[in-house]
Amino acid sequence: MDKIAQNYQMACERYAEIGVDVNKALKKLATIKISLHCWQGDDVGGFESGDGLQGGGILATGNYPGKARTVAELRKDAELAFSLIPGKHRFNLHAIYLENNGKKVDRDEIEPAHFQGWIDWAKSNKLGLDFNPTYFSHPKANAGFTLSSADSKIRKFWVQHGICCRKIAEAMGKQLGSPAVINFWMPDGYKDIPVDRLAPRKRMEQSLDEIFAEGNYKHVLDAVESKLFGIGSESYVVGSHEFFMGYAMKNDKLLCLDSGHFHPTETISDKLSSISLYVKEMLLHVSRGVRWDSDHVVIWNDELKAIAEELVRNNLLNRVHIGLDYFDATINRIAAWTIGTRAMLRSLLMALLEPLAQMRQWEKEGDYSRRLAMLEELRSMPISSVWDYYCSENNVPIGEKWIEKVKEYEKSVLASR
Repeated sequence: MDKIAQNYQMACERYAEIGVDVNKALKKLATIKISLHCWQGDDVGGFESGDGLQGGGILATGNYPGKARTVAELRKDAELAFSLIPGKHRFNLHAIYLENNGKKVDRDEIEPAHFQGWIDWAKSNKLGLDFNPTYFSHPKANAGFTLSSADSKIRKFWVQHGICCRKIAEAMGKQLGSPAVINFWMPDGYKDIPVDRLAPRKRMEQSLDEIFAEGNYKHVLDAVESKLFGIGSESYVVGSHEFFMGYAMKNDKLLCLDSGHFHPTETISDKLSSISLYVKEMLLHVSRGVRWDSDHVVIWNDELKAIAEELVRNNLLNRVHIGLDYFDATINRIAAWTIGTRAMLRSLLMALLEPLAQMRQWEKEGDYSRRLAMLEELRSMPISSVWDYYCSENNVPIGEKWIEKVKEYEKSVLASR
């Protein structure tokens, strides 16, 4: 028996002492798919044109060498990241990542054909795809309003964009045999204090209704995402948490919670159980804000652990779709994908290795001392031995060895970009 297997066996015995079946936990972990976000690979530039971001509440900082410049480069980089992450997962695309063959295609004209290459790539790599309309970085978004614009022509353009995107998501889900989650986030809002907060929200509600009225698709899961503030909309965001929570509940949509879209001291973990009572499914955009919604790479910290714990403890894994959402251009972009996804998976594994039934019983009996003591002892349980075994069984690098793979790729591929 090699060292990895030996350590795993010892870990299984230790967890068994507290009533945890490690093999059962790993089988459950293998069913969880994380949706990796395409925009980490190229700093949210996309392939609509060669101009990259044009504002609209999005900002990527840093100029680390080697970012993807073409669709082919982005796919190749993503394939390396997936090879370093245990399990089979998903890839999350924005509308600006179309393949237009150098032709001008505005956002109200995009079609499934512009993403057929992505669908074929996902199929060959046994991946699912998710999708997002792109309501930023466009001349018709420069005034700060899209679906809530007071200009009916602007609204019509962005409504049509949403309709087009749902058709694309339907094609993705149908061809890949796995529903595509399509997430609607709009940066609409005011930099300074508005007088009329209601009218823009009425217009956004009407626009969303028009989008969702077009096509009752079987392979699409519609989600709506809120935000506390954005760059250029610090004082007022049309799509607030209350607005979209109400809209999701009223219209049977997925509610997307982004862990960086709330107050700096506010976490989404405590919201999950409450929201689960009123919506059928949810979408998570797992990020790491530092002082503000700065989209730092996800790490295995207390907040991430709390999110994973709430998903497992409340039996929500079958009702929640997990995606990552950050973009760090100050470090190797493939490393950023890998660090964040492995951190998310480790957090879920740790939650799956809790003696949940026993702790629930103590809580029911009012034995809070034993509950707290166990929660503390779990921190030093041999999860690393279980994680190493899981990586080994999935033929991905163990421990820090994956970093060397990234560095080799940086020298042989990224350095020449």
